[in-house]
Amino acid sequence: MEENEINKPTGMKAFMIIWFGRLISIFGSMMTGFALMIWIWTTTGEATPFAIFGFAYFAPLLIATPLAGVYVDRWNRKFSMMLGDLGAGGATVIVYLLVITGNLEVWHLYITGVVSGFFGAFQFPAFSASITLMVSKENYARASGLMSLADTSSGLIAPVLAATILAIGGIQTVLLIDIFTFSAAVGTLFIVRIPEPVKEKVKGSLKDIFKETTYGFKYILKRRSLLGLLTVFLVINIFFTIGNTVRTPMILARTGNNSYALASVQTAAALGGVVGGSLLALWGGPKKRIRGIFVCMLFSSLIGGVMMGIGRSVLIWGIGSFAVSFLMVILGGCSQSFWQSKVAPEIQGKVFATRRLLAQLAIPVASLVAGPMADKVFEPMMNGSSSTGTTFGLLVGNGVGSGMALMYLLTGLFGTVIALVGYNIKHIREAEDILPDNDVKSDAVTTASC
Repeated sequence: MEENEINKPTGMKAFMIIWFGRLISIFGSMMTGFALMIWIWTTTGEATPFAIFGFAYFAPLLIATPLAGVYVDRWNRKFSMMLGDLGAGGATVIVYLLVITGNLEVWHLYITGVVSGFFGAFQFPAFSASITLMVSKENYARASGLMSLADTSSGLIAPVLAATILAIGGIQTVLLIDIFTFSAAVGTLFIVRIPEPVKEKVKGSLKDIFKETTYGFKYILKRRSLLGLLTVFLVINIFFTIGNTVRTPMILARTGNNSYALASVQTAAALGGVVGGSLLALWGGPKKRIRGIFVCMLFSSLIGGVMMGIGRSVLIWGIGSFAVSFLMVILGGCSQSFWQSKVAPEIQGKVFATRRLLAQLAIPVASLVAGPMADKVFEPMMNGSSSTGTTFGLLVGNGVGSGMALMYLLTGLFGTVIALVGYNIKHIREAEDILPDNDVKSDAVTTASC
């Protein structure tokens, strides 16, 4: 190892440096995401473009994820993280150039979504596997809490600031800020040292790559508890995706395109995530992680569905969003620490990539159908003279946005049922006892790094 690498920070200190860079980068990305959602709604006035955009991002992300997992385990972990960040940043640069030349169209965002999704496939397995090597097993949940804190704390001011900058400097200013901030995530990777696991010599033929790509599937299929847990996540993600796809157009529709109303709800959601992430970072999460997953899944579905669907004010939506974000951060921390403690570091790239693929397999389809469901079925039904619309109108009201509110309510109730059913399956509920922990041994990590 070169001398300059030896002197670079490692361990928890390295993690905190990377965390800070991602905090800044996520702030810029949140501003861009908010600005683009406002631009799409004011340009089209429909929910379907939101659905197509979600599909354009998630479909390539999931398709590329198994292959990305193989190369994350083959490549240097730091390089894999840089690749994901640079790809996402490049997509933002393309959008910026289209805006300043006056050529941006909605379909351009679908293409840049594909680019971001493809490179995003490398980020999750690379970063998750790197955390396992940087911090001790006892700190897995805390590290996950800090990452959730980075994801959510930026949302405290990013939506409101983005709405203000949109009014003053336009979308191009928001994009320019994002371009500067995403470089922070890449920059911090240059100044830290990330340990690498011991790697077996691998071949590069298509046959060998295919064998490695399918490794994660075989690993999970042999463990009924893991497969069952992922099946629950697969189903619950269908309903969460439908609700989340229509949330932004629902709020804008029911508030007369008030961007500050949307920003306030997103800020409340971010605050819930900050509180949840802070608590998780200090507390470390519940000892019974599977129980924690299902308790959070149950109440986030119920609270989110009822308050977001029935609510008709920024205050109620804000309270609901706060509660859901708080619970989802705890859920994510429990899930992440559970997987990190059960899967060996040297194969986490492949297994975590497959884990993500199986859990989120239906998200692109759910995202794609949510928009047309809102525009062609639920909105006309709730704004027409049908008896069904009148009946449900007692719960969610009538008028523009009420159909999407009904969708949110129904998906939340279905999610509640799935959480109850999943926890009552024995081999899922007792997964922590059935599967042995895989402690990270000191001889499993080399001193090599880039």
